[in-house]
Amino acid sequence: MKILQINASARSAGANSTRLADAITARLVAAHPGAEVQLRDLAANPHPVLDEPALAALFTPADQRTPEQAARVALDDALIAQVQSVDAIVLGVPMYNFGVPVQLKAWIDAIARAGVTFRYTEKGPEGLIKGKKVYVALARGGLYRGTPDDSQVPFLQSVLAFLGMTEVEFIYAEGLAMGAESASKAFAEAQAQIDAIHTVAA
Repeated sequence: MKILQINASARSAGANSTRLADAITARLVAAHPGAEVQLRDLAANPHPVLDEPALAALFTPADQRTPEQAARVALDDALIAQVQSVDAIVLGVPMYNFGVPVQLKAWIDAIARAGVTFRYTEKGPEGLIKGKKVYVALARGGLYRGTPDDSQVPFLQSVLAFLGMTEVEFIYAEGLAMGAESASKAFAEAQAQIDAIHTVAA
């Protein structure tokens, strides 16, 4: 079994979302001894954002790209290949200003490529990254689950499904900034969710 853990926090150390993601990965490894874990820390190694030069490179035929354009596309190619090669993906996602971190958005923009990870058909879009189980560890300072202020879950559900990843499980730790007792309760509840997750088959 191959597991990819994506730490999306702007902090490389001490992030609550990373703590949860680590726990999920540990749960998967315990259920599948010998599992291979790949870690991508988007704080330590941020992916470049999708800007005008990147778009120009992507829309230039491969045999006509400059060396700089080829190198830029290769960065995205590596992320796509990594996602395609694994069985499970663990995302550690903090809430920043009601949305996902820019680091995670850059990663999503890199792996979303027409004709490679999704395509348009006569019946509409079809995701091409199939057969993956995704676990999303959500760390929030306040209480947002099930409210109109939770823009993260609808966005992640939509974009992951668009790419073909429809088996998504969300693990919540909320109220982390509402005092020590609230934070302790949140982590305990999140750990209970992690202990109860249904792991993918090896």
